[in-house]
Amino acid sequence: MTHCGLYGKRESGMNRRNLLKALALVPLASSGAMVAANPATSRETSRVTSSVKKPRYAKRLQPGMTVGLVAPAGNSPEDQHIDFGVDIIKSLGFEVKLGSHLYQRHQYLAGTDAQRAADINAMFKDPDVDAIICTRGGFGTPRLLPLLDYEAIARNPKILLGYSDITALLNAIHLRTGLITFHGPMAGQAYSDYTVAEFDRILMGAEVPTPLGAPPPFAQRRGSAERANRITRFVGGRARGPLVGGNLTLLCTLMGTPFMPEFRGKLLFLEDIGESPYRVDRMLTQLWLAGVFEQVVGVVFGKFTDVVIDGPSFSIEAVIRDRCATLTIPVVRGLMIGHVDDQSIIPVGGMAELDGDAGTLTLLEPVLRA
Repeated sequence: MTHCGLYGKRESGMNRRNLLKALALVPLASSGAMVAANPATSRETSRVTSSVKKPRYAKRLQPGMTVGLVAPAGNSPEDQHIDFGVDIIKSLGFEVKLGSHLYQRHQYLAGTDAQRAADINAMFKDPDVDAIICTRGGFGTPRLLPLLDYEAIARNPKILLGYSDITALLNAIHLRTGLITFHGPMAGQAYSDYTVAEFDRILMGAEVPTPLGAPPPFAQRRGSAERANRITRFVGGRARGPLVGGNLTLLCTLMGTPFMPEFRGKLLFLEDIGESPYRVDRMLTQLWLAGVFEQVVGVVFGKFTDVVIDGPSFSIEAVIRDRCATLTIPVVRGLMIGHVDDQSIIPVGGMAELDGDAGTLTLLEPVLRA
C-alpha cells in the first residue's frame, strides 16, 4: 500500500534495480523450487493461537441515525474536502457528528496519536452516535492500537466502517472485542450506484445468505465482454469460516504484534494499491513464512490497483499464482474489494462461504442486530 489515498508515495528504501536483476534470474513456479519449499502443503503449524472472542454485533443502520466521523490516519489537505465527506454521509440519509479533532493536521497524520485515538474512544462511548465512519486512509492507524479503550468499545458495539490503512483498526478491534467491523467505503469519497447499493444491503439490510463483492452486472452485447471486473479462479472447492483481512500492507504491519489477527479457520481477504509485483510477492511470502496460509481455509483477493511496474517484472497474477495456486484451499481473485469506485463492504468476523469453482463469496449469517 504505497500511499493509501494520500498525496505522496512512500519509498521502500531497497535497491530496486538489484532486486529486479535477482528476480529475473529466479523463475517462479515453473522451477519447482519455490513450490517444493511451500510449507502450506504440509498443513502443519506451530503457532499457538489465543482464544477467540465471542462475536459482538452492532445495530443495523436506519435512516436518520447519527454517524460519527473520525480521521484515524491521514487527513485531507483542505477543510472543504472534509466538508465534502460530511455531505456524502448526509446524502445517505444520516445525521452527522464530527470528531473533536477531525480538522486537525499533524504532518501526514490527522492530528497527534492521542487526538485521533481520543476521537475514536469518544465516538464509541457517545450514546448519541449510532455508527462510526472514517473519513479517509493514509498512514498512522497502527500507532493508535495501544491507545484504544477496548473495554469501552466492547460495551458499546457500533458499526465501524473504513478500509486501506483502517485495516489495522478493523482487525485489532475485532480481535480484542469480538465486534464485527466493516471493510468498505469511507466518508471522503463519492459513492457509485454500486457502492450505495452495497451500503444499503450490508449495513441497512438483513437478508442472508447474501453475496459479497460480486462484480456489477455487465451489459453484454455482440462483440463485447467484461474486461475490468473478471474473476480468476486459482483453486476450486468450497470453504466456510469467519472473514479476516483487508489491506495486505497493513496486515503485514500487524504480523508479530499483539494485534495480529487470528487466522486459524478463517477466510482471508486481501487488497492493495500502488504496489509493485515484487512488493506483493514479498508480503505474500511473509504471510506464507508465518504460516498464515496453513491456517486459513480460503483466500479471496480483491483488487490490486495502480500497480507500479518500472522494469522487468512478474505480473500480479503470476505472483498470486506462484504463492497460492499450490494450496489445497479455494483461492479466488477479482471481487470488488479495495481501492475501486464500485466498492463492496466486507464484514470482518462475518461467517461466509467461498466457492472457488463459482468464484463467489457469500455471507451466511447476520452481522448486525435490529
